[in-house]
Amino acid sequence: MESRVNYFGNALAGKVMKHINSAAKVASDAGLPTTTQELVKIRASQINGCGFCTDMHTKDAAAAGETQQRLNLVAVWREATVFTEAERAALELSEQGTRIADASGGVTDEAWADAAKHYDEEQLVALISLIAIINAYNRINVINQQPAGDYRPGQFG
Repeated sequence: MESRVNYFGNALAGKVMKHINSAAKVASDAGLPTTTQELVKIRASQINGCGFCTDMHTKDAAAAGETQQRLNLVAVWREATVFTEAERAALELSEQGTRIADASGGVTDEAWADAAKHYDEEQLVALISLIAIINAYNRINVINQQPAGDYRPGQFG
């Protein structure tokens, strides 16, 4: 499988990605646990069918010490006992934030209140931002049919 365009080699794409990457860096440095960040990115990428981002974030999470068991269970986190209540709240917010078009009400007050029990305002802003940013990355890669499987941890960092 080949991508539709060489997005990573395109000058305009480089300019766009510079800004998205800058926003991602600000959000990731805002105090939200790294583990939670990776779980949110993985779950949104799974929902969006983004193989490239799923490959990247599962590998980055594993390189950061995440267990294979937890990585295997992200897609079925509701039935899994290996996630903390805070992680579960972040995963729910990620799912609802990613599936906005599927629900006429958007993110529920219940999902928001649950997340707010576990994260302070800065962390909530970071969480909202990371969900929005990973969805942007997913859309770029899905539209471009960016192949998955060759990512190496830290490749873009």
